[in-house]
Amino acid sequence: MTETTRRDEIAAGLAEVEASIAEACRAAGRAREELTLIAVSKTYPASDVRLLAALGVTDVGENRDQEASAKVRECADLDLTWHFIGQLQTNKARSVVGYADVVHSVDRPRLVTALSQEAVRAGREITCLVQVALDGDPGRGGARPADVAALAEALAAAPGVRLGGVMAVAPLGEEPGRAFARLREIAQVMRDAHPGADVISAGMSGDMSEAIANGATHLRVGTALLGRRKPLVR
Repeated sequence: MTETTRRDEIAAGLAEVEASIAEACRAAGRAREELTLIAVSKTYPASDVRLLAALGVTDVGENRDQEASAKVRECADLDLTWHFIGQLQTNKARSVVGYADVVHSVDRPRLVTALSQEAVRAGREITCLVQVALDGDPGRGGARPADVAALAEALAAAPGVRLGGVMAVAPLGEEPGRAFARLREIAQVMRDAHPGADVISAGMSGDMSEAIANGATHLRVGTALLGRRKPLVR
């Protein structure tokens, strides 16, 4: 596939996504400016990130450190905000803090400590979101709803990190709108205690509209922008 053909493909995907966002915003009585579109580029090459940037996309999400760190280096000349959205082991905190502007997947106290220490060491401030397990099962990543307040307090008190808000994935088998309504309630409780924590990272290619209807501020979209994912060739 030529670069021109790929650019046209991505441009078409972006136009469709933007049209869907605009329609959902109208239905919810919201302004498009309230939403940040994060292009999730996992399994896709840095050349796709360059094409997205040329089309005006400024926020890029990755969920594997090894892939992300290489892609960030290849795109170092671009003015992008990098979001780490995958489950994060504490031993990867130093690497991720080196490039990520926002970490969406903070789900336990040890990770708060690790990110804080590495951010201070690097002289950076990282925005962190508390990932919520809306099905109450932290096995797939995320803190139980009952543990969110304590994690928020820990992030708010830790140096080098800034409490940004919440993130969640709609549980498998549940109607996304119901799940995101619960996330909205959790986010409101957090915002009451920490007024600056106003981010709700929710909604992917298949459930953007439900997320927008329930107050999402950040959408994490991959497939609808870049096409069906292909297995990584190692």
